[in-house]
Amino acid sequence: MARKFLYLIAVLAVLVIAAIFVLRIWQNELTRFAFVPRVAYGRLEPLPADAYAGNRMWLARPGLKDDPAQWVPAGAAKGQGRAAVFFIHPTSYLARNSWNGPLDDNDTNRRATYFVQGMASAFNGQAQVWAPRYRQAAFGAFLTDKAEGELALASAYLDVRQAFDAFLANVPQDTPIVLAGHSQGALHLMHLLKDRVAGTPLASRVVAAYPIGWPISVEHDLPAMGLPACAKDDATGCVMTWSSFAEPADPQLVLEAYRTRPALDGKAKDAPPVLCTNPLTGTMGGAAPASANLGTLKPAADLKGGELIAKAVPARCDEKTGLLMIGDPPDLGPYVLPGNNYHVYDIPLFWSNLRADVTRRAAAWEKQHAGQGR
Repeated sequence: MARKFLYLIAVLAVLVIAAIFVLRIWQNELTRFAFVPRVAYGRLEPLPADAYAGNRMWLARPGLKDDPAQWVPAGAAKGQGRAAVFFIHPTSYLARNSWNGPLDDNDTNRRATYFVQGMASAFNGQAQVWAPRYRQAAFGAFLTDKAEGELALASAYLDVRQAFDAFLANVPQDTPIVLAGHSQGALHLMHLLKDRVAGTPLASRVVAAYPIGWPISVEHDLPAMGLPACAKDDATGCVMTWSSFAEPADPQLVLEAYRTRPALDGKAKDAPPVLCTNPLTGTMGGAAPASANLGTLKPAADLKGGELIAKAVPARCDEKTGLLMIGDPPDLGPYVLPGNNYHVYDIPLFWSNLRADVTRRAAAWEKQHAGQGR
């Protein structure tokens, strides 16, 4: 009996080792299998012209009851900034039933609300935060080179662009603006900068743009966006971006998605490194120790709150890839992606530093424009 038991334990151990081996070798393929839709692409009709006129199509906006973007963790205080923030939330539609997420899906909307609370709240030191609902591309759209993935992203972008125009119509023309987005939201923000900001008078109103969590080509994306990277910690009208990995990092899946999508200038993308601005220093490249981290937002288990932890992680822009390395994997929750990818935590990892970054650049913008149009 004891021998049979030992045989059983040995077999189970072999199965566990085999399962771990399969997950490590084929984790990218398994991820694609789990999330890429297997249905035909369904063309989306344009939203009504007045879709963003009321509150229904906004997750956050001034005057909205129970606005998740206005949440602050213990130890943080509301700021006195004057800027208006436009924030595009990341992908919250994880199903593979369609290529674009429906607006009435409860799970999708709940996740989007959590994302706005944990990410857009870093910007609520300013006077306004606007975060639109939109028919986002499914998570699986980023894991395939099928034409359907690009069609889904193009449809989602039309919603975002319509929301952005409504945002601008509601913000006084002398008000500085902050543009932010994460992941899919960052990709849409890159297109907004190209289509609506670059080479226009609106560019002079931009405090800074934060397209975080999507790799940006210095050669092919950044010039089309019309704003330079933030070279100084108090520069304005510039771009801050990073993509976070703990070490050892395996960014294969992210870099594949980056390479397969066309650059903003329509040309093939260069190989990494991609643009990396360090959230702990507010400048391009370089490294900073954990002691420079003012506060990492660790989400609560139910995602309805969180606590700030000072000096939790360092930040180093990897010279070879341009990705942001944060050292040993911190315990922030169960949502770390394959390859030690802390994508979901890009903003929470540096929540307090990002908040300080926006405040510092907004103050610099006000100083530069003192007496103009007010």
